[in-house]
Amino acid sequence: MHGMTVTKAVHFTAGGSHRRMRSGPKPEPKVENRERVPRVARLMALAIRIDGLIASGAIRDQAEAAHVGHVTRARMTQILNLLHLAPDIQVAVLNLPPTTHGHDPIVERHLRPIAAEVDWERQREAWSAIRHLWMNSG
Repeated sequence: MHGMTVTKAVHFTAGGSHRRMRSGPKPEPKVENRERVPRVARLMALAIRIDGLIASGAIRDQAEAAHVGHVTRARMTQILNLLHLAPDIQVAVLNLPPTTHGHDPIVERHLRPIAAEVDWERQREAWSAIRHLWMNSG
């Protein structure tokens, strides 16, 4: 009897604490859409949602929202302070373009001093400056 060689494509997969050998070629990795909504836009939407829940009576107050959301009252205050932004700035934050790589160019920390300003015209000036820096940075 002569020696026989069998060739078969295999690949290995990790399944928990085990590695498994599978027949066939390794599947192509899924190409994921790497775009993501900027975190500050999600926080703005969350602030609007929480405000609506409080206004409707679904939750009592900011303290209950913090409890339900598993965050501190201080953190809930930071989130809800985004509602102090001028309405057009809120819309602009909600409509920030998706982040495709790296860090979000505009973050909540940038918006805190703007939201603390009571004059909407001054807010708009500060927002314009942040957007200008962001648009000229890439």
